[in-house]
Amino acid sequence: MALAASLTLGHGARAQSAPDTENGRYTLSPVTDGFLRLDTRNGVVSICTNKNGWICRLVPDERAALDTEIGRLQTDNKNLREQLAQRDTVTGKTDTPLAKEDSRKSAQASPDSKASPDRKVELQLPPEHEKLLALIDRVWDRLIEMAVRLQKRLSEI
Repeated sequence: MALAASLTLGHGARAQSAPDTENGRYTLSPVTDGFLRLDTRNGVVSICTNKNGWICRLVPDERAALDTEIGRLQTDNKNLREQLAQRDTVTGKTDTPLAKEDSRKSAQASPDSKASPDRKVELQLPPEHEKLLALIDRVWDRLIEMAVRLQKRLSEI
């Protein structure tokens, strides 16, 4: 109450009072433009200023905005999980992998199996890719030749 009286006296003879503390519910902290008021029951913060009477305005609460966004994201996540659960599942070959012994037996049983190491896969490449592969092949051969020459020179030293 001493705070309210000092505020009233400090601003002339007007019959104004400081923001109400309602029997300890609020705590006031002085700031440049007035007071910061904390509601000790619910944690709401307000800024109270004296411009033709005390006015307390809520300070934007970032926590409430974050809680709202978290709630929205949780709902979206739940909806996406439900949509994913409703989609068709893949069945067939991917259900159970073959054991190592089984895969070896099946590779030996079928001579044109893809697992056979002797089988070569030939790709049909566009002409541009063929030219590029030929260039890479020539560059590789030149690098090998350079390495061999360098090795001979170093062995002569």
